[in-house]
Amino acid sequence: MKLWAGRFHKELDQKTNDFNSSISFDSRMAKEDIEGSVAHATMLGACGVIDAKESEKICAELQKILAEIEDGTLEIDREAEDIHTFVEGELTARLGAAGKRLHTARSRNDQVAVDVKLYLKKQCKTLHGQIKELIGVLCKKALENSGVVMPGYTHMQRAQPITFGHHLLAYAEMFQRDLSRLEDTEKRMDECPLGSGALAGTTYPLNREMTASLLGFAGATNNSLDGVSDRDFCMELAADIAIAMVHLSRFSEEIILWCSWEFKFVELDDAFSTGSSIMPQKKNPDIAELVRGKSGRAIGDLTTLLTMMKGLPLAYNKDMQEDKEAIFDAVDTLHMCLTAFVPMIDTMRVLPQNMRKAAAKGFINATDCADYLVGKGMPFRDAYKITGELVAYCIENEQTLETVPLDKYKTFSELFDNGIFDAISLENCVNGRKVLGGPAPENVCAQAKRVLQKLGVQI
Repeated sequence: MKLWAGRFHKELDQKTNDFNSSISFDSRMAKEDIEGSVAHATMLGACGVIDAKESEKICAELQKILAEIEDGTLEIDREAEDIHTFVEGELTARLGAAGKRLHTARSRNDQVAVDVKLYLKKQCKTLHGQIKELIGVLCKKALENSGVVMPGYTHMQRAQPITFGHHLLAYAEMFQRDLSRLEDTEKRMDECPLGSGALAGTTYPLNREMTASLLGFAGATNNSLDGVSDRDFCMELAADIAIAMVHLSRFSEEIILWCSWEFKFVELDDAFSTGSSIMPQKKNPDIAELVRGKSGRAIGDLTTLLTMMKGLPLAYNKDMQEDKEAIFDAVDTLHMCLTAFVPMIDTMRVLPQNMRKAAAKGFINATDCADYLVGKGMPFRDAYKITGELVAYCIENEQTLETVPLDKYKTFSELFDNGIFDAISLENCVNGRKVLGGPAPENVCAQAKRVLQKLGVQI
């Protein structure tokens, strides 16, 4: 029986019913639907809207239904229109008239809204914990590799020497911003829409603050129209997830490059790699590639939600049923990617010698050579030009700045002396970059410890 069947004289066409139904994806909110119903029934009893004993009876039976769903005793009927219909139908079948009183002063519109919020609040906490775990792994790896010199890149060209620890902590910064976004979203999500009714509230003497408190919300929504039609929290969470997935995708791209023989900066553990069906030598970074690919799903989910909401008048419209599949997929995608990604990074083997070898090529200490001349009193633009000429000479003569003899340096400028070789030492180049945010090993260690302390993460 449909909750809205009284107005209609014919059964809904079966194919239309299948199209209209949401049970296939909203059944995951069974726990939240029952939690919301228990809070609603408790409040109705306390306010005298229904008999207090009936309220207790309803709540007790709802708890039994939840326990049976969770232990598999009660199977959710996939022919039901949605999870709300199923739970109410099951309750009514068991309690008769008492079960029919549950929906007093409530609409499916505010019921759906509270279910989705309750579910996503829990998912936010799960994702928050996973991202914190990833940051902890990055900080641990950064401390282990605080002095490992590698080339930093711009335009995918070797640019300046940095440390591997510094590179990892750049991602730790990104993921900290992801945490902050999730926290902000949770705050704005923390208003309970129950009691908004279909759109105009109700004439029953409800205590909406009581319901909000019972469900762990900070308060109740202030406008009944907005209470049932707001899906900002879905769009905002989807945006948070899309940005986090972009961060994971960028990181994945670098891991894929680093695993290649052309770089060979890292090697992934066998447990997080796959082979080829035809080429026995292959060790493929499939996890990183999948994460990179799945970022497109999260971006698509955000686009779906934004597009679905952009033309909707107030209040509820059936279009809004589309919110669940999109936001559930976004949540599932990030959760699944982090589940595989965190241990992949944790078990990743770093190859410092290969990083140092790559850093020795590409003239990534050229800026330090120019800075050396500036330290001798030469204007930076003149020092830049001379260093560029030196690099051109090295390329033509298959040398590096380290192998050019001092007498040759002096043909470019008399300001050069033996100190130039200390100035362009890769280790010195890195160690000297102690400015806040720089890649000096002592900075890396301090930054990693600061992040861990801030998040309360133990390694």
